[in-house]
Amino acid sequence: MSLASAIKPRITRFRAGAALLGPAFVAAIAYVDPGNVATNTAAGATFGYLLVWVVVVANIMAGLVQYLSAKLGLVTGLSLPEAVRDRLSRPTRLAYWAQAEVVAMATDLAEVLGGAIALNLLFDLPLLVGGLITGVVSTALLVVQDRAGQRPFERVITGLLLIIAIGFAAGLFVSPPSGSGVVGGLLPQFAGSESVLLAAGMLGATVMPHAVYLHSALARDRHGLQTGPQLGRLLNATRYDVGVAMVFAGAVNLAMLLLAASALSGIDGVDTLSGVHNAIGQHLGHGIALLFAVGLLASGLASTSVGCYAGAVVMGGLLRKRIPLLVRRLLTLLPAVVLLAFDVDPSWALVISQVVLSFGIPFALIPLVRLTSARGLMGKNVNHRVTTVLAWVIAALVIALNLALIYLTVTGS
Repeated sequence: MSLASAIKPRITRFRAGAALLGPAFVAAIAYVDPGNVATNTAAGATFGYLLVWVVVVANIMAGLVQYLSAKLGLVTGLSLPEAVRDRLSRPTRLAYWAQAEVVAMATDLAEVLGGAIALNLLFDLPLLVGGLITGVVSTALLVVQDRAGQRPFERVITGLLLIIAIGFAAGLFVSPPSGSGVVGGLLPQFAGSESVLLAAGMLGATVMPHAVYLHSALARDRHGLQTGPQLGRLLNATRYDVGVAMVFAGAVNLAMLLLAASALSGIDGVDTLSGVHNAIGQHLGHGIALLFAVGLLASGLASTSVGCYAGAVVMGGLLRKRIPLLVRRLLTLLPAVVLLAFDVDPSWALVISQVVLSFGIPFALIPLVRLTSARGLMGKNVNHRVTTVLAWVIAALVIALNLALIYLTVTGS
């Protein structure tokens, strides 16, 4: 047997496996949105390498959560909102939908603000104009999904994910992190209530309710309802899809923190995205600052389109209603535009958006764990007992830290 004939089947299997990847990369955009940029850079600039462990732990937890969401969609043929709808009375279902819509608007707020800030940094555009442009471009991205289908949308979003990675990691080549600092930061520890607040914010910006709702629909819509060996193959491919996507997103998040820790530690004025950009320009050069701004813009555009897509999945699943894409885009864009029109401090608005997101996390995580642990629904693909225990521990930890975020933000402690 020739070398070529031996390699060819492996290449064919690799291509077939790679063709199954994609949904997790769309969901992963939620983990590198402007909220993550703000919290990770603030953590690195304020506490150096202290909270490296939070990024690592948060992405491991998020990986399990996203896999459970995708598994629910593949096994049952239902999105998480559809599965929840079937178990709620009409009044409860409406209340559940209302909180999910508020969370969707808070998500959009952070992401549109990020895009507006990036356009201001790149072209000196007023924030209101930048917010409107972000809304228009993100709507165009949604049209790709609506008209061309999910796979072209996945390719566009994955391309933006690569731009985000380059933009946020480029500075590390100019200011490499301390190896010993990174290793020391893997030890779980805090340094006062401010570090707890930042850690909770980092976690709140990592485990995103809309990504949990969306991934079940992404996996279901991409692969359809399968049974038998084909379902097993899809679940195995989904593990790889989630694993690769979350490692990639985790590496980007870690790059943000390490860049701030190595180049911005102890520098004043880096508590805002504009301040981070200016500090990077002064200490690492204008080229690196330009790449950072481009990465921030790609983050805002991709994440706000994915967030709006998730909102449509939630409404369709819970209420069995769909509204035109443009109408939905305008509704979720409105709060951000109003705040920008009234010249509200973007940094304050970002903090508030993260607090609102924190309220929504239990409503996504608790049903997800309960449903994927129900043998009557999942059959032989029900969670293993160890998986169920880990999932409940993760849900409890995420909810507790987000309650701490809410408390510390409200009290100003």
